[in-house]
Amino acid sequence: MKKSLLALTLGGLGIGITEFVMMGLLPDIAKDLSITIPQAGHLISAYALGVVIGAPLLVIVAGSYPPKKILMVLMAMFTVFNAFSAFAPDYGTMFAARLLAGLPHGAFFGVGSVVASKIAEKGKEAQAVSLMFAGLTIANVIGVPLGTYIGHHYSWRYTFVIIVAVGLITLLSLKVWMPAIAAVKDRDLRKELAFFKLPEAWLIIFMIAIGTGGLFSWYSYIAPLLTEVSGFSANSITYILVIAGLGMLVGNFIGGKLADRFSPAMASVTLLIAMAVTLFIVHYISENQVLSLIMTFVTGAIAFALASPIQMLMINTAKGSEMLAASVSQASFNIGNALGAFLGGLPLAAGYDYTSPVWVGSLMALIGAAFAWMLIARTKRVTAVAFSS
Repeated sequence: MKKSLLALTLGGLGIGITEFVMMGLLPDIAKDLSITIPQAGHLISAYALGVVIGAPLLVIVAGSYPPKKILMVLMAMFTVFNAFSAFAPDYGTMFAARLLAGLPHGAFFGVGSVVASKIAEKGKEAQAVSLMFAGLTIANVIGVPLGTYIGHHYSWRYTFVIIVAVGLITLLSLKVWMPAIAAVKDRDLRKELAFFKLPEAWLIIFMIAIGTGGLFSWYSYIAPLLTEVSGFSANSITYILVIAGLGMLVGNFIGGKLADRFSPAMASVTLLIAMAVTLFIVHYISENQVLSLIMTFVTGAIAFALASPIQMLMINTAKGSEMLAASVSQASFNIGNALGAFLGGLPLAAGYDYTSPVWVGSLMALIGAAFAWMLIARTKRVTAVAFSS
C-alpha cells in the first residue's frame, strides 16, 4: 500500500470511530451528562446533520486550494472538535461539539476519494478509494468495540481522547506522506454547482440516500434483533458487532474490485439487489443463532461493498466538480443513515417485532436498485443519441 493511501485510511479510521462509537456510548454519556437516552440519541443526529451541512459547503469554500492542504485543514478541524467533545461539560456543549465534528467528515472523504483515484494505478482507481474506506471498516472491527469497552469500564471521555490521538497521527501522516497535488486552476464555481442540474446526479443521490438506508434499517436495530429474537445475551453484542465489522472490511475490498472490473453503476445495482435479498433472508433465519451470525457477516459485507462503487459513480458522473460530487455522496449516505433508522422504527412503533425493520430495509434497497437501473438506462440512451448524432 502506498503511504499516501495509508494516511487516508487512518483518517477513515478516526472518522469511523467517532461516527459509530456513539451507539455504544449512549448510556454512559446520558448518565454522565444527566440526560435521557433519547436526548443522548440526538447527539448521533447532530453529527449526521454536521456531515450533511459540511460536506458540500466546505468543498465549495476550500475547492481552490491544493488537496493536501484541504485534507490537513479538515483533519485539524476533526481533531479540535472531537477534543471539544472529550471535555464537554453539559448536553448543549456536547451537541454543538458533535455537530461541528461532523462538518469535515463528508468533505474529507470527498476530497480523499478524488486524491486516491488520481494517485492510483491505472485501472485500480476504485480499489484505491476502497483503501480509504477501509478505515471505516477497521473502525467497526477494532476501534468501536475498544472505544465502547473503555467508555463502559473507565470513561467515555477517554474514548474521545483516543479519537483525538488518531486525528493527530493522521494529520502528521498527511503532512509527511501525502504528495503535493496542484490546485484546480481557473475554478468555475458556477460550473461546479451545475452538477446539481444533472438528472444523473439526482438519480445517484436518491440511490444512495434510499438504497443505503436499507443498511441502517437493519444496523440501527441489530442489538434488540439479536437479543430479543436470536436469543443472544446483551454482553455478547459487542463481539457480534465485530463479526459485522469483519464483513464490512471484506466487502469493502470486494466492492472496489467489482467496480474496477465491471462498472460502478452495474456493481451498485447488483449489490443493492443482493442487499435486498440478504435482508429478506435475515427476517426468516433470525431465530437460529448460527445462521444469524453468518448473515450478520454477509449483510455487513454486502452493505459496505457499495462504498467504493457509489463513490466512483459520483466522481465519474461529475467531470469538473469531482470533489463536490464525492462529498455529496457522503452527505447522501448520512441522510440514508437517518432515513433508514426512522423508517425502520415505524413498524416497531406500530407493535411489530424486531424482525420488521429488515423488511423496510429490503424495500429501501430495492428502491435504490431501481434508481441505479434508471441511471444505467439513461446513460445508455444519452450515449446512443450522442453516437447517432
